[in-house]
Amino acid sequence: MNCKKELTPFEYHVMFEKGTEPPFSGELLNEKREGIYRCKCCGQPLFHSGAKFDSGTGWPSFWAPIAPEAVEEEVDTSHGMVRTEVHCSKCKAHLGHVFPDGPPPTGLRYCINSVCLEFEPTEDN
Repeated sequence: MNCKKELTPFEYHVMFEKGTEPPFSGELLNEKREGIYRCKCCGQPLFHSGAKFDSGTGWPSFWAPIAPEAVEEEVDTSHGMVRTEVHCSKCKAHLGHVFPDGPPPTGLRYCINSVCLEFEPTEDN
């Protein structure tokens, strides 16, 4: 996929200029079906619906990626804060941030922008 050509300008801004979508605006926030969340740019599997939870923050939240190698992390010091950015390990698209205030078993909250994800429901849905 040529991300610059195939993503909307807003999707490109979030994924490659490290933007964010407004809270409670993402179409996948309330997605409840079973399935896989993939990177919208390269299609890599990132999260499974079984790790999704309602954090109340306004963004889809997961307690773990589908596999440790699916995402990469780096320190983000933008906006006068120190946070941990999460990006796709394959295409390096910005996805969101991870925080240490999630539920068991990991205690992590991967706070991910809906516009960075494509949802693929399991065939049973």
